[in-house]
Formats: sequence, C-alpha cells, structure tokens
Amino acid sequence: MKKTMLLCVLMLSAAAGYAQESRQDVSFSGAGYFGPTVHGAGDVDVSNTGALGLVTSYRYMVTPRSALEVNYSFVQDQFRFLDSTNRASGGTRIHTREQEITGAYVYSLNLKRFSPFGEVGVGTLIFTPVLDNLTQILNTKSSKGVAGLFGGGLAYELSPSFDIRVEYRGFVTKTPTFGVTDFNANRYEILSMPVVGVAYHF
Repeated sequence: MKKTMLLCVLMLSAAAGYAQESRQDVSFSGAGYFGPTVHGAGDVDVSNTGALGLVTSYRYMVTPRSALEVNYSFVQDQFRFLDSTNRASGGTRIHTREQEITGAYVYSLNLKRFSPFGEVGVGTLIFTPVLDNLTQILNTKSSKGVAGLFGGGLAYELSPSFDIRVEYRGFVTKTPTFGVTDFNANRYEILSMPVVGVAYHF
C-alpha cells in the first residue's frame, strides 16, 4: 500500500512539473526559397528564380518530445516556362505569390540548451499570378496543390521563453500550370525552404 501511494505521489509530481512547463510556442522566421529545373512532359521545362519570404508557426507540445504544428508562409518569386513555342525567346515568366498552409507532427530531443527536431506533414501550396510587368502572359489562374512537408532543424534556448531556430523545410508538390495547358509539365518537384527565426514559448 505504501509503495502504491508513493508511486502515485511521484507520478502526480511529474505531471504537475510538466504542466508548469511551456507547452505552446509561436515562431517567426525569415526564409529562402528555391526549386530545381523540372524537365516535364511535352518538352516543357519549369524553373523558378528563388526568393526570400516569411514563415510563421504555432506549435503545441502533446508530450515532452512530440508536438503538433500549423504553418503559414509567404513568398514572391518568378516561374519560368520553356516549351517548343517559346524556347528560342528565353521562355515565359510569371511573377508569383506563393502561400503555404500546412499541419505537421514534430519530434524533438532535449540536449541541455539544444533541441534537434524533425517534422513531417501535409497541406496545400497556393500559387497566385501577380499581374504586373514581371508577368509575361495574362490568361493565368491560381494553382492549388496538395503538398507533402518534411524537414529538420535545431533550436537553441536563449531563455525559458525564447529560442533561436534553424531549419530546412522541403515540399513535395506537383509543378503549377497557372491554368495554361501548354505549361503542364506533369511532374512532381521538391521546393526547398531554409529558415532562421525566433520562437516565443508560453
């Protein structure tokens, strides 16, 4: 009986200690963004120029090592499409606003001030053409696609409330077409997003 009571007290103490810890955080990060040149079907090649952007995330710790996360990111860059009709002229460019809405599972380790972590998730990428002088074709539409998210990084604790995070984030998605049949490469690509930011725990 005494052993059972002692075990219950220890378990409650551990649970109370965990409850007092920060279980939520929000992070704000600067991001780079780039992708490969995709050689697609029908002699269509797709590439983007690369850009800088912003990422914000909310993370909830389910256990000391496991968390659920939602993410939003915003980037503007240019996609270039090459096919048999425009290859000689250098292709067609579309100025693009790209937004990410994803959810992910995050697993992390605690090594004193350092916390390496990995994540995997799914969501959507929204590619919206910006109709300005950087877009060389007007009959375009927004493209939305399912995207798989994977990544990993390292957090360094500055204080109980703040840490710095460095991370690589990758997206597996189908190349956008912007509603133009001639731009359909019918291929998947990996878009890369290295990020550096600050997280606030509460």
